[in-house]
Amino acid sequence: MGYLNNSVVTVDAILTKKGRELLARGDGSFKITQFALADDEIDYTLYNPTHPSGSAYYGEAIENMPLLEAFPDETQVMKYKLATLPRGTAKLPILEAGYASISLKQGASLAITPQTLNYLGSSQTFESSGYTATIADSRLMSSFSGVGVQSAEAERLNTQTTLGTNVSKTVLGTTINLTATTVNTLFGSTRSQLQTTITLIGRDSGARITIPVTITKVNN
Repeated sequence: MGYLNNSVVTVDAILTKKGRELLARGDGSFKITQFALADDEIDYTLYNPTHPSGSAYYGEAIENMPLLEAFPDETQVMKYKLATLPRGTAKLPILEAGYASISLKQGASLAITPQTLNYLGSSQTFESSGYTATIADSRLMSSFSGVGVQSAEAERLNTQTTLGTNVSKTVLGTTINLTATTVNTLFGSTRSQLQTTITLIGRDSGARITIPVTITKVNN
C-alpha cells in the first residue's frame, strides 16, 4: 500500500496472491488483522529548521518527496518499519546474533538463532513472528533456510530458489541455517576467499543487524 499523491489522500493498495485468493472466496475470510507502516523513501536530512519562510516549511522537502508505488515483495519494500514501543522505553531494540562476523570453509554449516535485546521490557527475547535473513549473494551458499515459523509466507520464502546468479535470497524463521558452497568456480584461479553479508531483521521490533560473511576455499 502506498500514498501516491501528496496533496490529497490517495491510497494505492494491491493484494498478494494469497490475499486475492481469500477475497475471491466471498465468505468473509478476507480480514485485515495486522498492518505495518514504514518510511523507506524518507530522507530526514532534508528537514530544514533554517528555512527562510519559517517553521511551517521546515519539512517541505520531505513532504514533497515521491513515494514508491505499492508492490507485495516484503524483501524489497518496507525495510524500515515504524515500531510502537512501550511508553518510557529508554533503549531501542537491537539484534544479537552471536557473531560479529562469520567465517566458513567450503561445505561448512552454521545455525544462527537471533535474539532481540531491549524489547518489550525484556533484556533479551525471541520475537514471536521470527526473523528474516537476507544473504546478499545466494551463490555462496549451497543451502540457506529458516526454520521455526509456520506460515504461508515462511513457506514461500524458505522454498524459493534462485538460478545460480548473483542475487540475494531472503528466508524466514527463528533459526537460520546456512551451508557454504562447495563449488570452486566462483573463486576463479586466484582467489581463496569470497565475501558477502547477511542482514537479519526482527519482524516485530524492526531491529536489524548486518553481518559480514567470508567463505574460504578448501577444495582443489
